[in-house]
Amino acid sequence: MGSWYTIGILAGIGASIGVLAVALFRRLVVAAVLAAVVAGAIGIAVWHWPQALAGVIGALCGAVGAWPLVTGALRRGGTRGGTAALLAVAAVVGVGLAFIPVVGYLEPIAVLALGLRLWRRAPDRHAGLRTLARD
Repeated sequence: MGSWYTIGILAGIGASIGVLAVALFRRLVVAAVLAAVVAGAIGIAVWHWPQALAGVIGALCGAVGAWPLVTGALRRGGTRGGTAALLAVAAVVGVGLAFIPVVGYLEPIAVLALGLRLWRRAPDRHAGLRTLARD
């Protein structure tokens, strides 16, 4: 098929690695760096630098996109293990989808767009009922 196909595969796999890393580590910076290193290493080990670069970009998009979902689920009472298990299943499905031509390119964009939408729709922090007690 050509290198464009393998670049798309690594972009989708990188996004899935980013989603899984955020689910396991919860800290955005740690998860993003770890996911980028793993995706880049896979790209260099199996293919060449364009695939590694696509994997790194996909991993960063996946980590940033999944972070609002993980933090929101944990803030609303979800367990770390349950959230990690559900996102691990989603990551495996994402890896499978990455092998469909063109879907690998769309996967990091979709995860990032979903994460940004969740982040924008998150409620602002407020003082709660303590503001009413000032009277």
